[in-house]
Amino acid sequence: MNETGYAGVFADLTGKIINAAIEVHSELGCGLKEEAYEAALAWELSHRGHKVQRQVPCPVRYKGNVFCQDDEHPKRIDLLVDDKVVVELKAVCTRHPVFAAQCRTYLRMLDLPVGLVLNFGFPSLKEGIEHVSNPKCSTSSLRNSETPSSESNNLEKQTPISGKKGTLP
Repeated sequence: MNETGYAGVFADLTGKIINAAIEVHSELGCGLKEEAYEAALAWELSHRGHKVQRQVPCPVRYKGNVFCQDDEHPKRIDLLVDDKVVVELKAVCTRHPVFAAQCRTYLRMLDLPVGLVLNFGFPSLKEGIEHVSNPKCSTSSLRNSETPSSESNNLEKQTPISGKKGTLP
């Protein structure tokens, strides 16, 4: 399936995430640290009934091997919403291609199809929204779009909006 197809399947959920982010940005404005927006957006999404995991470890997969397990993870995903959408947050007043590339790498490592880069550093959040797709995502992630299997993303369940780190089996 192409990137447009993935976006279509998850358009409702990504739209809800963006609406929540706009609410957060309207209340807080720009100029805070990324962690403040992360906490507020996690709360807002949880309050709206979504499962939200913060600072989820991203395994490094290379030629069938998984590296950087447990607390050795070099990178953590800012938010994972409903086990489906990776949300990478920024709080800078510029756009850079590396932001989307980073999100795309997370999607590839977790075999998830879509993500969002939300940059709260602009006076209007609309300037800082970027949809990201994983064109290499397996179709198994889309078959049950209600909840991807735990085998496809290898993440343990975590208490919503906790500051605790997610873990791998």
